[in-house]
Amino acid sequence: MSARLKALHDAGQSIWLDYIDRAMLHDGDLERRIREDALTGMTSNPTIFEKALAEGQHYDQQLAAAEAGLSAWELFELVETEDVRRACDLFLPLYQATKGKDGYVSIEVSPGVAEDPDATIEEGRRLWATVARPNVMIKVPGTEAGARAVRTLLADGINVNVTLLFSVEAHRRVIEAYLDALEQRAAAGQPVDRVASVASFFISRVDSEVDKRLDAIIAQLPEERRAYVAQLKGKAAIANAKLAYRLFQQLFSGPRWDALAAKGAMVQRPLWASTSTKNPAYRDVLYVEQLIGPDTINTMPPATLEAFRDHGETARTVDRDVEQAERTLADLEALGVSMTAVTDKLLTEGIASFQKSFDGLLAGLEKRVAERAGAR
Repeated sequence: MSARLKALHDAGQSIWLDYIDRAMLHDGDLERRIREDALTGMTSNPTIFEKALAEGQHYDQQLAAAEAGLSAWELFELVETEDVRRACDLFLPLYQATKGKDGYVSIEVSPGVAEDPDATIEEGRRLWATVARPNVMIKVPGTEAGARAVRTLLADGINVNVTLLFSVEAHRRVIEAYLDALEQRAAAGQPVDRVASVASFFISRVDSEVDKRLDAIIAQLPEERRAYVAQLKGKAAIANAKLAYRLFQQLFSGPRWDALAAKGAMVQRPLWASTSTKNPAYRDVLYVEQLIGPDTINTMPPATLEAFRDHGETARTVDRDVEQAERTLADLEALGVSMTAVTDKLLTEGIASFQKSFDGLLAGLEKRVAERAGAR
């Protein structure tokens, strides 16, 4: 096993892979990663599946054998649930060994239902029943409507990965939804010890947006003030995440949480997402190294995982210098960089980006449907 990745795991951070494709599920690659990389979970989204479906011929056989008359959406759900089910089976021994703490695979509801809680609930229940594995997580965008759906799905006993969280207030909203759902189950005499949820808090995109705004400010400043503003670049995302982790620590302690923990409930762990470094001027494992600590998850794309395997350093950092994180965000606000405006924009863009990928993969499948019809 990689010594650096094992050290990261031993520091209390679960390592999940932000990627899936059919080849790795059948050629031994995923089993190797579980064995050698301390890998304990996997996430997927429309962008990842768009890429997987566009590359190679790994899906051709299943698509060719599919029942005639299926829509592009139905074909996509057919192949994605097949992949997720297979991945769940490979992670199942880990899920069992950790008593449900780890070993999860996420599958996302379609981005078009992000603002419709009833449609999100319906789709989440369908995906849960179709995959039919105890270690699948239904991925739901963390909009206000999404939080309402999350509460219902969790109360049903469905595992939920709340995604596209950018703001601390959005994080608070989904933690409250999780606690409410567990309390509802406990009050009804239902078990709470195997209902799992993670809160996917996005990182690097925050720096990309804040840095762009800082560059615009710097361009208008006299030379002598530019260095002060420039030193704030690349600082917002980590600061924002550290405040989210502090909120996690606060809300998963005290009498309310203790009552649920006594019944076996698990915390809703923060999952650091979007942790590849977008700016080549920044260290390529920046968003891993600066957010390490107990009860956290980092879902890394393959390149980031390989970079950490090669030169990542492990130390408890997620709750270090939290007061400095507060000052950093206060300094940004004083300069006119509103974190509320930044995170609202990123949520809107995140949903739009996933919708674009979803539309792209459906268009590709529609083309295949047409080709099949022509061949007949």
